[in-house]
Amino acid sequence: MHASPMGISVKMCGMPSFRDPMQPLLDAIATLTLPVDAQRIFHGRGGLYPGCEHWTLDAFPPVFVLTSYLPTTEDTEQELSTIGAALAARLQQLAPDEALNWVFQCRSAALRQQGKSETRLMAGSMPEPHTVTEQGALFRVQVMKGQNHGLFLDMAAGRRWVREHTAAHRDDRFGFKVLNLFAYTCAFSVVALQAGAKHVVNVDMGQGAMATGQYNHQRNDLTNGASFLVHDIFSTWGKINRGGPYNLVIVDPPSYQKGSFVATKDYARLVRRLPELLAPGGHALLCLNSPELGMAFLQDQVKALVPELEFVERVVNPPAFADVSPDRALKVLVYRVPE
Repeated sequence: MHASPMGISVKMCGMPSFRDPMQPLLDAIATLTLPVDAQRIFHGRGGLYPGCEHWTLDAFPPVFVLTSYLPTTEDTEQELSTIGAALAARLQQLAPDEALNWVFQCRSAALRQQGKSETRLMAGSMPEPHTVTEQGALFRVQVMKGQNHGLFLDMAAGRRWVREHTAAHRDDRFGFKVLNLFAYTCAFSVVALQAGAKHVVNVDMGQGAMATGQYNHQRNDLTNGASFLVHDIFSTWGKINRGGPYNLVIVDPPSYQKGSFVATKDYARLVRRLPELLAPGGHALLCLNSPELGMAFLQDQVKALVPELEFVERVVNPPAFADVSPDRALKVLVYRVPE
């Protein structure tokens, strides 16, 4: 067999079979439904599709974002042409009156080490402002700027858990209070307030991210109930403690950010603080997105430093983020302090 331009296998007499390594990505495009919410379409990074480990495809409606984690080569332009044709063909089937908007971003290891990426608008245009939805919430994204687009799609199940947990406790006697550490653009805060939280304290040292977080609250008509502290968490414990105790503490740090947070040495500093931050019966949502650090890394720290916390569950990641190894994938663990 040999591969056609679209990666379809064609039988050739007397020749060995051959499958285009891009075929799983092309298959995902050929079978996608028209996205409404922001979501991942294809997750090569999970290791389930040999030859496609460097590709991801996301939908930030009305824009598709294709990402490669390998440096561009002479073959890249042909690959992009093939993928663009597949996207155009599928969109023509699903919504023939809609224009195709798609972006390509290269995040090779060399670029990531410099905190950079290369981004190209391949077709169409970008909305401005670009707002996407998830479970009825609105979030601003910027897919042409940097590696972080404003909403981490792999955390969708974590946000769903926060929404459901908050809704189940919204009528607690003193109101439901949330501490959102490393708040980024405050998506957790938005869903908690929509679900009935009385107050959310958002803490992050990124002024631009927090400004987007405030915009997200305004966009969702959440004019009360949120505080925004643009501070280094480790030097702000006084202000953080004064807002407590909290019924839910969310810890979602970067796994490695030079000069700010390194999980292997700094996560313990956060775990030690949990008992003084949590109200009796309160919960902690501990998140870690590092392929090198497994679930045991967090569990061992909690067991050693705050053994009184009870492990409740690991939040299951969205199906689109399936991984050959659960330890490599995003870890979102729920703990509870006894009454």
